Amino acid sequence: MKEEPLSVERKALQINLDPAKYGTFAEIGAGQEVGRNFFQAGGAAGTVAKTISAYDMKFSDSIYGEAGRYVSRQRLVQMLKHEYELLDERLSEVRGQDTTFFSFANTVAALNYNKTNECHGWMGIRLQLEPMGPPHDIILHVRMLDRDNRLQQDAIGRLGVNIVYGAFNLRENPAVFICSLLDELGPERIEVDMIEFNGPNFEKLDNRILSLELIRNGLTHAVMFDEDGYVVQAAEKLYKHACLIERGSFRPLTKVNVDMLEKARTQFIAREDVDESKLKVFMELTLGALGGKDEIDHDDFIARIEVINACGYGVLVTNYFEYYRLSAYLRRLVREPIGLVLGLNNLADIFKQEYYGNLDGGILEAFGVLFKENLRIYGYPIEQETFEIYSKQMHRGDNVEAQADQDGLITIDNLVVAENLRNLYKYVRENGFLEKIQNCDRTNMKLFSRDVFQKVCQRERGWQDALPQPVAEMIEAKNLWKC
Repeated sequence: MKEEPLSVERKALQINLDPAKYGTFAEIGAGQEVGRNFFQAGGAAGTVAKTISAYDMKFSDSIYGEAGRYVSRQRLVQMLKHEYELLDERLSEVRGQDTTFFSFANTVAALNYNKTNECHGWMGIRLQLEPMGPPHDIILHVRMLDRDNRLQQDAIGRLGVNIVYGAFNLRENPAVFICSLLDELGPERIEVDMIEFNGPNFEKLDNRILSLELIRNGLTHAVMFDEDGYVVQAAEKLYKHACLIERGSFRPLTKVNVDMLEKARTQFIAREDVDESKLKVFMELTLGALGGKDEIDHDDFIARIEVINACGYGVLVTNYFEYYRLSAYLRRLVREPIGLVLGLNNLADIFKQEYYGNLDGGILEAFGVLFKENLRIYGYPIEQETFEIYSKQMHRGDNVEAQADQDGLITIDNLVVAENLRNLYKYVRENGFLEKIQNCDRTNMKLFSRDVFQKVCQRERGWQDALPQPVAEMIEAKNLWKC
């Protein structure tokens, strides 16, 4: 029989009754709810060395140093560093031989009086895994979904206890640790969209896989990695930036994928409202493209990220199958222009009405969400033969008619959607939401991703020819996807 998870109160009490665990709590922005849970559980004198809430900005700066944004990873790390060093400095000689020290911190923007702000925060713990041992960090970014300030404070308190308990008792099994974060909460109250383990004893953990676990276990819908493969929090990464995103399977990244993105980039930065110096470019993988919730090969997942990074792009992983959901997610993070890069087959899929049966307004509601003033789709032409292959084998674009132009290409100009949707297609085009990618490289247009993957697996002669040089070099150097 599966054991019931401990209550939050029981977790706090168990920590309190362990004389080997001793630390501080620094909380800003949503009360001192984590510390309160430990006090209310009883026996807090055995665990709590100090609690502090430097709520005023000047007080906060005088203690932790200045920060560009007060609810940020930077401020959280400053808090963890300061409080841990102070704890170690004052108590290591007294009880350091028998105690594993920790500092817990959070900086949170809870719901304001007018209920108009984005409610989120950074939470983390710096802890020893053994007495006199080096410190290790566990850092999270959370979104608070309750629409009541007191409920948000309650959620932060419960989540904080789950973090502290999990850090000490579940760290050897990070997947279990991740699932435990929502004990006595649930995804309707808290979203955890970034997690990172750092420290000597965590070196074998791959934060990219832990981030994937957040999606698989329903703690978030999207995670992001930068151009170097490091886990980043999407809102911070995209803050005051425009973004350009191409969706695909990227198994592996081919020359066609790169040409799509780079030609779209050229047109995107030509817009008057796009500052090239403030542009973030990403490849997007969906959970479905990775094999689904229960069938993900972690080695394959990491390989895809690494070949994308090899070409200098960041990676976004989501469970947003429908493009309107991706659009809504990006617009929550980005106020600057957004560009989506699609092949013609995928563009045609947007006009499949069966995808929107769960919406009261059907395809019209979806398009109202998808196409906003700051979003534009860039459609990449495709050769007739390749278009038909995708239609027959992958059912991408099998809902439209198309006749190649004189150059043998299918473009947004000769794509014919269902008759009842043609005025909708006309509306999208005439209002500038859809733009044709120009000057495409015809050399590799006949590449079919599944065929390329098979050649890579078998290391067939000439397999490198379909790939950008950095990708081919990465595959060879790390022996990726070899059957």
